[in-house]
Amino acid sequence: MGEIVKQILVKPIQYADEVVKLSDTAISFRQECLEIKSKTEKLAALLRQAARNSGDLYERPTRRIIDDTEQVLDKALALVFKCCANGLWRFFTIIPAAAFRKISQQIENSIGDVSWLLRVSAPADDRDDEYLGLPPIASNEPILCIIWEQIATLCSGSLDDRADAAASLVSLARDNDRYGKLIIEEGGVPPLLKLAKEGRMEGQENAARAIGLLSRDPESVEQIVNAGVGQVFAKMLKEGHMKVQIVVAWAVSEMAAQHRKCQDNFDQNNTIRLLVSHLAFETIPEHSKYAIATTKHNSIHSLVMANSSDKANLKKDEENPAGIKHPIGSSGSQMQNVVTNTMAMKGGGGGSQHHHHPHPHHHVALSGSSIKGREYEDPATKAEMKAMSARALRYLCAGNVAICRSITESRALLCFAVLLEKGPDEVKYNSVMALMEISSVCEQDESLRRSAFKPTSPAAKAVVDQFLSIIQKPESAPAELLIPSIKSIGNLARTFRASETRFIGPLVQLLDDKEPEVTSEAAQALNKFAGPDNFLHVNHCKSIIGAGGTKHLVPLIYFGEQMVQFPSFVLLCYLAMHVPDNEDLANEDVLIVLEWATKQNALMQDKEVETLAYEGKKRLELYQSRASKGYH
Repeated sequence: MGEIVKQILVKPIQYADEVVKLSDTAISFRQECLEIKSKTEKLAALLRQAARNSGDLYERPTRRIIDDTEQVLDKALALVFKCCANGLWRFFTIIPAAAFRKISQQIENSIGDVSWLLRVSAPADDRDDEYLGLPPIASNEPILCIIWEQIATLCSGSLDDRADAAASLVSLARDNDRYGKLIIEEGGVPPLLKLAKEGRMEGQENAARAIGLLSRDPESVEQIVNAGVGQVFAKMLKEGHMKVQIVVAWAVSEMAAQHRKCQDNFDQNNTIRLLVSHLAFETIPEHSKYAIATTKHNSIHSLVMANSSDKANLKKDEENPAGIKHPIGSSGSQMQNVVTNTMAMKGGGGGSQHHHHPHPHHHVALSGSSIKGREYEDPATKAEMKAMSARALRYLCAGNVAICRSITESRALLCFAVLLEKGPDEVKYNSVMALMEISSVCEQDESLRRSAFKPTSPAAKAVVDQFLSIIQKPESAPAELLIPSIKSIGNLARTFRASETRFIGPLVQLLDDKEPEVTSEAAQALNKFAGPDNFLHVNHCKSIIGAGGTKHLVPLIYFGEQMVQFPSFVLLCYLAMHVPDNEDLANEDVLIVLEWATKQNALMQDKEVETLAYEGKKRLELYQSRASKGYH
């Protein structure tokens, strides 16, 4: 940077020296030229001081101020040169008096700009807490000067000053999207990341929050990722204080929500495994996928400490034979049994090895202060850490098969199931949203669907059971949990066996819900059971009719809102296509409903739906004679 600034300063310093030299030889307007000379000498001295301190100068305002100064000195040189003309040329040269006033004022502005640049770029100890004011260059855009000042402090201030500057940028970025773009354009991201690596807790928190607020659009996220945010955030998630890690996880979620292309960058920097590690902490007994197995090369000290730990644990067990309660639930609960079974199945070296080596000293936890000290954090902080970890995982796995596979192959599914049952409200919400994103990807990817939600997987069963428990009690479940659960069940419709009809009944009952959004989502989920893409669609259609689906669908098609009417009509068409000989369809006059619906323009706008409706009508007419229904 220093060499670049020196090169930028060469030309304006040359111009300033030429102005000073020519001013002494001026023939006309000599007094005005001497005044310009005096101001130019002062400006030249400041430019030379800037060249000596080039390594400390903040690049963005330096370029802009020096460019403007160069233009001013070029105009001043041209004006003074005219005053040096002699002979006949002197009589043909017209110089308005106002030109000197204008150039003089511009040189004064340049002096103010360069003086401000030197002050703002000086180390914090040399400023004496003086108010820097606004440079003339920023008179039309004062906010730009404030941003420059804060970024300059981030570059050269003390740790406390840098933390305050980051907090100021947080305030600016929160207030206005344009200010956020200016902060990025003016080079604010690299010093923020540097503060995140080097600062104290408050500074790291402010820096991470600023990065999250700056991530307002894909272009901004792309620039932040290119600045190296992945490595910095991964280190903070591994070693930072938990309160800092909360903000980091939130910032990751903001970036991933705005720009999905950053997902792979975070994945490459092990952000996924670190977030899952935070999610699993005190949620399940062990998270062996993210522990480093060690069976040899243990130091004598570690062996002695492990042996002491084992004896202490044994003594505690003898004193408390009932065992210690699980942090988020009773040790005797059904979910706890699922956790235990899953851990046994996925244990490091198989069930027998897990049985013979139960002690934790065979695994080395992730290093860092966050791992060592996080058990002493208060419950609210731990809950917020889980909530933000789940939120980050939600956006990181959205539409990304590789990350979803990584998450489902870890203990994350089991963590989500436990948290969905026992966690605080925010943790439940972010967990169910993450599961909805995973199930959405599974719906599109058969390989992932088969591996992540295979029927024999206890973790997958635990997740599905939580979805079922939510939709079975819609009156007690908040909408922010109910709707994602319905969507997730629909996404996983192709994973259920023919005998597993326990989801059909609750979904059918939700067709009678008072909230149109819930009814619409329930109809869409049932469509995924009854649609031709589902191999077991005939079985599921029979189950839907058996659960009373037809009697709910008919009034919804006639009187429901459009968001409910359309998926309900599609579902009824599927039922008519796949089980046209069912007596319930005849008893509910489904053929009449389809005939009425085909005359409604709102329902017939989609060509595929139109084809579906006529196919359903044709099959119903084939199996249900008009004579038996009295249609004469």
